Amino acid sequence: MSEGARPRAGVSGAGLGLRRELLPGLRSALPDTLQFLELAPENWMEMGGRSARNLRWFTERIPITCHGLSLSLGGPQPLNEVFLGRIKRFLREHGVTFYSEHLAYTTDEGYLHDLLPIPFTGEAVRYVAARIRRAQEILERPIAIENASYYVASPVSEMSELAFINAVLEEADCWLHLDVNNVYVNSINHRFDARDFLRGLPAGRVVYLHMAGHHRQAEDLLVDTHGADVIDPVWELLAETYALFGPQPTLLERDYNIPPLHELMAQVDRIAAMQARHPARNFARHAC
Repeated sequence: MSEGARPRAGVSGAGLGLRRELLPGLRSALPDTLQFLELAPENWMEMGGRSARNLRWFTERIPITCHGLSLSLGGPQPLNEVFLGRIKRFLREHGVTFYSEHLAYTTDEGYLHDLLPIPFTGEAVRYVAARIRRAQEILERPIAIENASYYVASPVSEMSELAFINAVLEEADCWLHLDVNNVYVNSINHRFDARDFLRGLPAGRVVYLHMAGHHRQAEDLLVDTHGADVIDPVWELLAETYALFGPQPTLLERDYNIPPLHELMAQVDRIAAMQARHPARNFARHAC
């Protein structure tokens, strides 16, 4: 693979979220099509005993990516630089090459335990981008931001979600962690064309993908739950994503209602098969 085509996330192929319920099955035999695992560092940092041994067993055998939950890039409180230092040590200790966070906020004088949307304004672009740049300075590496699902549009928004994401990527000079299911969920909830949304993203910044299931609350209200199988329209949107951006490393998320490992691997295998049908793309690199 040429330098220009090398995955900027440091991994390739199809991956699966590392949940504790899956540890026994994965330790008994790592499936051949499983190319990497993803974890939330908050759930594993500075743990000892059996948890530390379990994590080390995996990091010695398969690439790991990290997807954060609580950096609160859009939050009103000062950026938690002490926490970023802990993240930095964890990534180095386990040889993790890729770290991403949500384009959302999770704090307001304490943790809210939810991912809340940032108003789509020029002021918010500058605020969030400055925090992303500072996070990258502390971590000494580029990070990726993930497009989030949201259910109520802010009354002060000045631009579309697509314009907001593009503006943050440009201002922060960072990568995009594209959640395909979130694009679909938002397209139904906020009535826009998901394929047009994909075509409006900067190809050179898309480096990593998520796939997941959701809950249909009503015909015009989907809730991103990570608790169900991926549905056909989202699989079709993944094919469109690969056609536009190439077969970027793609992770299957499943956070509750977790079925047996072989059922999850059937979806991971489907991702791998779809990737094999799409040639690698060599986009202009963004240095971050």
